[in-house]
Formats: sequence, structure tokens, C-alpha cells
Amino acid sequence: MPTFTSRNAYYAADVRTFLGDDPRAVLGEITRNSSFSVDLDQRDAWVAQIQLLKTGLVGIQAGTIFLEFNVPRIGSRLDAILISGPAICPIEFKVGETEFLRDHENQVWDYGLDLKNFHQASHNFPIYPVLVATNAPRSDSDFIQPHADGVHPPARCNSEGLRHLFRAAITNASGPAINAQAWGDSPYQPTPTIIQAAQALYSQHSVKAIANNEAGENLKITSIRVEELIDQARQRQQKLIIFVTGVPGAGKTLVGLNVATKRRDETQPTHAVFLSGNGPLVQVLTEALTRDELARSNNHRPKVRKGEVKQKVKAFIQNVHHFRDAGLRDLGPPCDHVVIFDEAQRAWNLEMTADFMRRKKNRPGFNQSEPEFLISYLDRHPDWAVVICLVGGGQEINRGEAGISAWLDAVKASFPCWRVHVSPNLTDSEYAAGHALQALSGRTNVTTDGSLHLSVSMRSFRAEDVSAFVKAVLDCECGTARQMLTKVAPRYPIALTRSLDLAKQWIRQHARGSERFGLVASSEAQRLKPHAIDIRVEVNPVLWFLNPSDDTRSSFYLEDAATEFQVQGLELDWVCVTWDADLRFDRSAWKYHSFRGSTWQTIHKADRRQYLRNAYRVLLTRARQGMVIFVPPGEASDPTRTPAYYDSTFDYLSSLGIPVLTA
Repeated sequence: MPTFTSRNAYYAADVRTFLGDDPRAVLGEITRNSSFSVDLDQRDAWVAQIQLLKTGLVGIQAGTIFLEFNVPRIGSRLDAILISGPAICPIEFKVGETEFLRDHENQVWDYGLDLKNFHQASHNFPIYPVLVATNAPRSDSDFIQPHADGVHPPARCNSEGLRHLFRAAITNASGPAINAQAWGDSPYQPTPTIIQAAQALYSQHSVKAIANNEAGENLKITSIRVEELIDQARQRQQKLIIFVTGVPGAGKTLVGLNVATKRRDETQPTHAVFLSGNGPLVQVLTEALTRDELARSNNHRPKVRKGEVKQKVKAFIQNVHHFRDAGLRDLGPPCDHVVIFDEAQRAWNLEMTADFMRRKKNRPGFNQSEPEFLISYLDRHPDWAVVICLVGGGQEINRGEAGISAWLDAVKASFPCWRVHVSPNLTDSEYAAGHALQALSGRTNVTTDGSLHLSVSMRSFRAEDVSAFVKAVLDCECGTARQMLTKVAPRYPIALTRSLDLAKQWIRQHARGSERFGLVASSEAQRLKPHAIDIRVEVNPVLWFLNPSDDTRSSFYLEDAATEFQVQGLELDWVCVTWDADLRFDRSAWKYHSFRGSTWQTIHKADRRQYLRNAYRVLLTRARQGMVIFVPPGEASDPTRTPAYYDSTFDYLSSLGIPVLTA
């Protein structure tokens, strides 16, 4: 039986004990610890794996074997891990397979990368992933050279090659031996994508379980405080509006999803609905949750239809404009007492809302901004209501987006009885809400609450300082940008090039396993067409973000460039930012242009300039692991692509210290 237990594995033992254990006892231990019912196919696979490991480990003097090791970010279990000396060998078995499939290689790649990046005790040790296709005709003779982080590309073997690869890994590895007991109990600190996080929350995991330690604690504090305020509002029969702020990628959306997940039971009085004006985000999350829920549901009987699953998901996450329209049709209050508005700063201002109501809804006299109307809809409840505004700074990218001040102005003008809880950081310049807060400063029912700010970014385990670097670049603060780049570069590669082919080559070389990558471009980038990038071709964000690498419509193909409107709120592992002449650096400042007809025209309006700069802010902060920036060389014979339009931007970016790729 096992020599020790591991909270992360179904079975753990030193190699000598494992070799001496009866296979039936090992199988019994795994089955006893399994969190799901074990069918005959699974039992037979475990029996085969145990026998293969017993054969492959013969002669190894020191080591520990873990079976069914939990990988929480991926939501799966690793078949086996061998720890011997300083070497970590994650092993994925494909019993009965006759060939090495790309998806299976990506799977074991992902396991190795997750151990390296998110399993605390694995950070500083070499990792040797192994894929076993038991009936394949051949095996690799050795591991090839690792990447810079010490993770080797997966080695492949059949049922007879496992022993040789184990010895190759042990011989190759150097460094201090790993303490297997401590390794097995070491914490996992994942930083999932928003899609992975939404799936985990929807399947009833807690917000703390999907974040790394520091960011997770930050999320936990904010989530608990929001929950307390909701319960308090119900108990005291109060109406309350809450403003949650956070640095880019800190998890504001996760706070909202967490609240909505816990309170999605429509029969409960504190039922909550998650709303977003970000159409692509709603589409992508709805489809991702539907696919994930469908896959889980169809592991059991009876089978369920996708449409049935999707209807339940649609009730959980909705487009804010559809919610608004329901309030126009029905004069009563919504069925929800708790409403969460993601990216609340993007709600429409009075001018935009009135124009839409006149043209689309035949309401010529409508005179409320979207925030004012949405609050009024909740105010129809005679007893209590809670509005939670998740606020991003510098994120307005479209005409008519009101900013967070419109919510505060609406409270001041029309809802004096509503209590207000604000993050102290709402006074920061990037939120442009200072004057509106000042107007509320004399009210006794306004409370500043420090727990409503998320200060730690969790968008990327490598990109903690990327947002600050991008801000400095766009603010033309060269010294700060250079300083931030030195902090960013060691763990988050950034490159610059004039060749799109080199940019694509760079991004494919860096991406491993199922890490996702893609092209992005500004919605004003009209003159990238000579490089086969046409932003007028509509990208389906669901297919672009979710479909596999063999689908030409997916981001993996590096053919369709998504704009700021399709990627805001979402993320990729690796991004190629294509930079057109719409935003040009000129000596010490940016110049803003829009292509009309056959010429570039200067943008004079301050709000449109801000939208364009924010568009590049969004594009430059979409990557979790690294990015390459492509600035075209221009074409002297084409007056719309004069090299001077691009050279100054390229020179500015390279002067900041971004490495330049050359052929």
C-alpha cells in the first residue's frame, strides 16, 4: 500500500513500494479515492497503466510515483507522474492507440506546462512529459532540448519504450533531488483564462479555487464583501448600488460571475443575473459554458440537447441591452433583485440612448441615459434591490459609451434614497468620475469601501506589469516604459518586426500544447489589406476563440484579425498586434487618423481620439504570455501607405528597448 498520502493524487508511493504492491491493491486504492463512478473501460485502462508502470520502473533505485494527479486549471487528472531526483515526468497513457495524435501530444504538453507554471513545487525543476500510445510501432529514443523554462517537448513511446525514457530523463536531469512528500502536497496556484474561470464557476467551484494565491485572496475578499452587502440590503430592505474597480485583468468579471453563480437559483429571493454590454463576450462565454455543460451532462444518461443546455446558460448571462428592452416592454419590476453589470462604464449616454430609442423603439421623447433607465427598472421593486457595477478604467472604445460618471450622475439626480458603496480607487483619473463623486460627497448614504478594489492582476501569471508598460507606451512616458519593459521582458516576451511572416513564425514557435494565439488589429486599421488583413471581414468571436486549430475560422490560423470590439474582456496566450497608420507616433506625441474614401483624415474630436488610443490599449493587453508587434514597412508607391506613416511608430517602439526581429 502507499507509503504516504497526497491530497492531489489518488495513489502515491515510492517506486520500491509500488513495485512490491499487488496490482489489485493499487487499483483498489485508486478506485477508493476516485471522485466519480468507475466503469469497466476506466478500470481496464488503470489495470493496463499499472502493469506498464511496473514494467517501466524496474531497476530505478529512487523515485516516487503518483497516479491520477489533479490538474485543477485544466479540470482534469494526469494519469501518472514519476519524481526521481530533480526530474519530473508527467505521463499520459493512451491504451490501445496505434499512433501519436496531435491532440494527445498537446494534452501532455499542457500538463507539463501547467505543472511548471502553476504547481508551486515544480517551478524550478526540469519537466519531461511522456505520451504513451501502447500499440504504436515505434518509440522516441530520447528527449529533445527543453524550452527556456525547462519544459521538454513531449517524448513519445509505445508499451516497450517507457523504461528507456524514464532512464533518459533521470540521466539528463541535474540539480537537487525533489522532496516527493512535499512535492505531492504542494499547492496549485492556477490563473485561468476568463473562459476557463467561467466554466469552473458555473460547474460550482469557488472563486478562490480558480485563482493564484495573492489574486485569489483579493478576489475572495471582494466577493465576500459584495455578498455581505447583498444580504444586508435584503435584510434591511434597502436599495443599494455597488461600484467594484480593479487593475486590468484583476478579475472584476470573475467577481460578478461568482455572485451570479452562487445566486442563480431563480426560486431564491436573492437570485442574481449577470449582464454585459459586450456582445462578443456574452456570445463566447455562453457558447463555452454550453459546450462544457453539455460535455459533462452527456457523460451520464439520459443525453441532453444542446439547445436545452443553452437556454439555461442564457438565463445566467445576458446582454444588457436585452435586459433593458424587457424593462421597456413591461412596466413592472424585473424578476431579479440583484443585477450585475459587467463593464458598466460602457453603458450608453443620454444622446446615444435617446437616438436609439427614437430610431429603433419608436420612442421619440425618451430622455434617460442607459444607466438611469437601468437603475429605474430595479427601482420598481417596492422593497429592496442591488445593482453591482463592475468598472474598468480606460476601456471606453466606442461612440456613446457614457463612462462611470453617468451612473453616479443618475443616482444624484433621480435616486436620492439609494445607498452607494464605492471603491476608493474610483477617484483615479482613468475612471473619469471625479466630478460626479464630488457631487455626491455631501450625502450620508455614500460609503467608501476599500474591499471593493481588486489590486492584483490575474490575467497572466507572467504579465503583472504589462498593463503599466502599455499605459506608459501610450502616454509617451519613455523612461517609465523602458523601466517597465525590463521588469516585463524576463517572463513575458515582447518582440517587434516589420515582417508579418516573421511575426507569425515567432508566435508559432512560442506557443506550445493547446496555448491559443491570434492576430488582432484596430477597427480603424483600413490599410493592412496588402498584408491580407482586412478588418472589414467580420470575425465570428465564438469560432475565433473556441474552435480548434484545424478550423480555418479559428484564431490559430492567423488569417482573420479580431478587432478591439471582438477581444475586449477576453484573452489569448500569445498575440500578434498589427499596427496600422491610424495611430502614429510623431516626435513626442500620438497623431490620430481615420481612413475615409482613399485618404487618411485627422481625427480632431477628443472623444474619438480617446477611443482610438483605448483600442490599442485593449489590443496590447490581450496576451497572457507574450506578444509580437507588427508595424508594416509601408510602400513608397502607395500614398495611403507612405513609409513615413509607419517608420516613426516603429522607431519609437524600438527605442523603448523592444527587441526587433530580423530575417
